[in-house]
Amino acid sequence: MIVAPSVLSLDYSRLNEQMEEVNASQAKWLHFDVMDGHFVPNLTFGPDILKGYKKITDLYLDAHLMVTDPTFFSDVFIDAGADHITFHYEVFNNVEEIKKLAQHIHERGKTVGLSIKPKTDINVLKDFLNDFDLFLIMSVEPGFGGQAFIEESVERIKTLRTWLKEENLTTHIQVDGGINAETGKRCKEAGADVLVAGSYIFKHDIKEAVDSLV
Repeated sequence: MIVAPSVLSLDYSRLNEQMEEVNASQAKWLHFDVMDGHFVPNLTFGPDILKGYKKITDLYLDAHLMVTDPTFFSDVFIDAGADHITFHYEVFNNVEEIKKLAQHIHERGKTVGLSIKPKTDINVLKDFLNDFDLFLIMSVEPGFGGQAFIEESVERIKTLRTWLKEENLTTHIQVDGGINAETGKRCKEAGADVLVAGSYIFKHDIKEAVDSLV
């Protein structure tokens, strides 16, 4: 299991201390919730924040773009040092636009993911099974940390993993929202292999929280 602590919930008055604990933990990725105040009603990180983290960690930098223009911002965050870009299905009008951006991100040497909101039909992902390295199932409504896990997410993970297995694909399934030891276990059993956790990690003992998710 890949654990990706979300810096949205990091205590920025203790940034160096908490990042030392993350770096010493079993976490493999670091997750950045990039929000533009348009696609979701919140405003978070610009590229300079990610550049700063690049200097203090060797973890895989995972940028989740909750923005209305991921075509523009994918390059901005790749230039800033992101290793992976995930963008949202809902901001596009057609399948080809989504595939075109995925191809562009691959051409820039990065892995790419596609995310869907909790109320978006899981079947929309069928058109993209061979185009992405990761699919992100949002298990809360995107925009704010600390929300409760949406139970229906477990069945969505199972369905998606079944489709991927039928195509002999080992694509990552990432889950973000309300993740703790209990919900993380259920997601893992359903077929997820990347867990994003913010409040659960940064508001508790970081090493113990990460260990409970691995």
